[in-house]
Amino acid sequence: MASIDLNSDVGESFGRWTLGDDSAMFESVSSANVACGFHAGDPSVIRATTAKAAQAGVVIGAHVGYRDLAGFGRRFLDVDPKELADDVVYQIGALQALAATAGTRVKYVKPHGGLYNAIVKHTAQAQAVVDAVKAVDPGLAILGLPGSEVLRLAEKSGLRPVTEAFADRAYNPDGTLVSRTLPGAVLHDPAEVAQHVLRMATERRIMAIDGTILNVRAESICVHGDSPGAVAMATAVKSALSDAGVSIASFA
Repeated sequence: MASIDLNSDVGESFGRWTLGDDSAMFESVSSANVACGFHAGDPSVIRATTAKAAQAGVVIGAHVGYRDLAGFGRRFLDVDPKELADDVVYQIGALQALAATAGTRVKYVKPHGGLYNAIVKHTAQAQAVVDAVKAVDPGLAILGLPGSEVLRLAEKSGLRPVTEAFADRAYNPDGTLVSRTLPGAVLHDPAEVAQHVLRMATERRIMAIDGTILNVRAESICVHGDSPGAVAMATAVKSALSDAGVSIASFA
């Protein structure tokens, strides 16, 4: 693999509450999943984040989620599909407007947290997300786990499905992410994370939490911006990929 996209969740501060160092993350990643106000982010944070991303030459994507600020969007919500579709349209539209003020535009959509995990198997919610994206802009790609319902439905609807892997998350033997409620779900050691990503990018493999080796074909790899030591992990990943002759470039 000559190149790989690195994406990161950004713009997740809110009001006086600050989360992550987005500017530092932009030095290592090629795509930015910008929170759209439902799980995190507010208009001022979103506008400033899109401006910084544009200045750094980083591609912008809409990080849409459940309307759940209190739970940071990580809890499953049994939302009516029509309501969910409207919420996704609303979030994409808000980011499109704020990105335009920075002279840039939204090029893809990546669901967040509880919604991301739900639409791996939840067909109705997955279809709602796909319908919303297609209604706003059929040219937008959708990021998701390999083999997920949302990517199957995206491709069926004529949207571009983009497979994603995670640099700092542990995997179950079935290819799903280990729940954050379980020990070992999140990786913190920069060297371990770098090797995890290098295996994904060069061998197209992931080691599951039980030692099982999984085959994965990921077009994008996520390094979470809100994790402790996120910047150090992103820097280590960028360095490891560079040393292996793998360049970092957006898929969009």
